[in-house]
Amino acid sequence: MVLAKAPVPGLAKTRLSPPLRPVQAAALAHAALSDTLAAVVATRAARRVLVLEGEPGEWMPDGLELLPQRRGDLPARLTDAFADVGEAALLIGMDTPQVTPALLSESLERLAADEHDAVLGLTPDGGYWAIGLKRPDRRVFLDVPMSTAHTGAIQRRRLSELMLRTGALPLLRDVDRYPDAVAVAAVAPTTRFARALEAIGHDPLKVAV
Repeated sequence: MVLAKAPVPGLAKTRLSPPLRPVQAAALAHAALSDTLAAVVATRAARRVLVLEGEPGEWMPDGLELLPQRRGDLPARLTDAFADVGEAALLIGMDTPQVTPALLSESLERLAADEHDAVLGLTPDGGYWAIGLKRPDRRVFLDVPMSTAHTGAIQRRRLSELMLRTGALPLLRDVDRYPDAVAVAAVAPTTRFARALEAIGHDPLKVAV
């Protein structure tokens, strides 16, 4: 599953502004979403689902099942996404355009392993880029604060409290702010995301990473 927003100026990747203008932030969101969905389509899976806030556009490739995001805060939307899919699933966002089919396949394999009930991939800023569950459970996201420096640790503790055996996925940087964008583009220079950042014309040497 990919949980995402349609790349609309003023609504997508708003934490990139400033220094970017909303239309530039949306262009990066468009590129990140395109990279992410291309990786998902190229990954062997029983289903590939886009759980979308907004309307699909030309950026949505064939091979994806479309579900609308339900209303509510992020924990509620995560809970509902797993419930709507209704089976074992790995969920990522649109903030890791450097993700590859190989990494997604490895993550699915870890989730499918007999010794795991869940998997979790943390980010350097204290959040997480991926979570997988063998079965939907509405308790998983209960009282887990999102977008904090402790979100990942609290989420992992919550999984442990529920007696869910959780496998660790590789650490991966997500794109929240402009320095993140520069860093991710540097490690994935052939992505649409990196090309979109280059087209914007900002000098990454002038931005602290």
